[in-house]
Amino acid sequence: MHEWSAVDVLVVAPHPDDAELGMGGTIAALVAQGYRVGVLDLTNGEPTPRGDPHTRAQETQQATQVLGLHWRGNLGLVNRSLVADLESRRLVAGALRRLTPRWVFAPYWIDAHPDHTAAWQLVEEARFWAKLSKSDLPGQPHYPQRIFYYFSLHLRRVPEPQFVMDITPWWPQKLQALRCYHSQFVAPYPDGEFLQKVETQARYWGQLIGTQYGEPFAVREVLGLRSWEGLL
Repeated sequence: MHEWSAVDVLVVAPHPDDAELGMGGTIAALVAQGYRVGVLDLTNGEPTPRGDPHTRAQETQQATQVLGLHWRGNLGLVNRSLVADLESRRLVAGALRRLTPRWVFAPYWIDAHPDHTAAWQLVEEARFWAKLSKSDLPGQPHYPQRIFYYFSLHLRRVPEPQFVMDITPWWPQKLQALRCYHSQFVAPYPDGEFLQKVETQARYWGQLIGTQYGEPFAVREVLGLRSWEGLL
């Protein structure tokens, strides 16, 4: 685990590469806009057919540098066995209290991968725990203002987002970050099929909002607007 450092935005990912896959363009955009952005990986993502812990750690570090993240850490929970139990909730809540993010991003709540559904539940419940006083959790009480949900789905369904982020200027950066995960997205697909599919999806969401590339997001709480200037 890296030294704790306050961030504005925290992306919680079940495995290294989920953050980049689901919202790498948005991460790059947030960094470019001056926000301090961190990623909390819950597991090391291993075992996989072509990976190993050392390789995945190197790939994650490379992607972290490409996106310009201000902080990245790993809770060391068990891949393929991620559960929303009390001890895991305690760890995530402690991270929220020490990182003090204003906004948190988590995986979408419907998926075929049990680690992904466990992750969103952990984030929801840890957000509540993180604000508690008179507790033995590390750090000071903190309650992130919003949770947003990104799509990194193993379920064959069309996402139903509440909004789509224009990532056109940052698409090359997202693609470069994804290529860092050579053992996951490049080596298994010598014809480049996987990354081509990711681009097709990004183009689909982009054309829905009149841009070249987009990333979809969902929310579970009502959002408020102060002006209409940010709408496309």
